[in-house]
Amino acid sequence: MDMRGAVTIVTGAATGLGAACATRLAGMGCNVIVNYSRSAAEAAETVAQCKALGAQAVAEQADVADDAGCRQLAQAALDRWGRIDALINNAGTTKFVPATDLEGLNAEDFQRVFAVNVIGAYQMVRAVAPTMRKQGQGSIVNVSSIASMMGVGSSYAYMASKGALNAMTLGMARALGPEIRVNAVVPGLFESRWPRQGLGEERYQAQLKRYRETNPLKQVPSADDMAEVVLWFITGGAPVTGEILVADSGSRYGAPTVRHDR
Repeated sequence: MDMRGAVTIVTGAATGLGAACATRLAGMGCNVIVNYSRSAAEAAETVAQCKALGAQAVAEQADVADDAGCRQLAQAALDRWGRIDALINNAGTTKFVPATDLEGLNAEDFQRVFAVNVIGAYQMVRAVAPTMRKQGQGSIVNVSSIASMMGVGSSYAYMASKGALNAMTLGMARALGPEIRVNAVVPGLFESRWPRQGLGEERYQAQLKRYRETNPLKQVPSADDMAEVVLWFITGGAPVTGEILVADSGSRYGAPTVRHDR
C-alpha cells in the first residue's frame, strides 16, 4: 500500500511501540491518529515528531474499553481526512502478578485486562470496518504477545487476553475479507518502558540480559525494530490475512546452537 496521504489509527500510540509505529508511518507520508488514554504529554510529543516528518497527525484521547471512545477515534479520522486505510490495535494493559501467586488476580483484574486487550480491539475493528468496506480496502494489525503462546508473561490475565486476541484475528480475517485484511504480530521481549515500570529497573535489566543470551539472534529488539514488523502487514503483505506472525528473535526455540567455526 502506498502510504502517501493514507490514514492510520494507532491505539496506545503515546509511547513505545505505538509511538514508533506512528512516527514510521508519518515518515512514509501517512496521516495518523495518535490515540492515548492517559499520557497526554507523550502523545503530544509523538504528534510533534510525526509533523516534523511532514505528515499530518492529531492526538485523540480515548479508552478503547469504551465503545463510544472507539467510535470517536474512527469519526475523528473521517472528519479530518475522510478515510481510514489502516488500524493498529496496540493499546494494552496488564497487571504484574507472578504465575505462582494464584491469589494475585481476581475477576475484576481479568475483566479490566480483557476489556482493553480483547474487547477494545474488537470495538475498534467494528468502528472502522464500515469505512474500510466502503473504500474497498483496509488493513488491520492486532498487536499480541509471545505470552499468548509460551505460558509466560506478566500475568495469567494478560496471557489469556492475548490468546483470545489471536483467535479473534483468525475469525475476523475470515469474516472481513475480501476488502479488509486482518493479521497479528506476536512480539517477544523488546525494549519498552512498560516492563521496566512493571518489573523495576534491576529485574528488567536482568530480563534483557537473559533474553539476549538465550535467543538465536542474541538481541533484544527496539520498539522501532518491532514497528517495522507491524507495518509490513500494512505496507506490504498484500496476499496475507489471518497470519499470526511471531517476532521474538527466535527465543521460543531456546538458546543458540554452539558453533565451532568462530
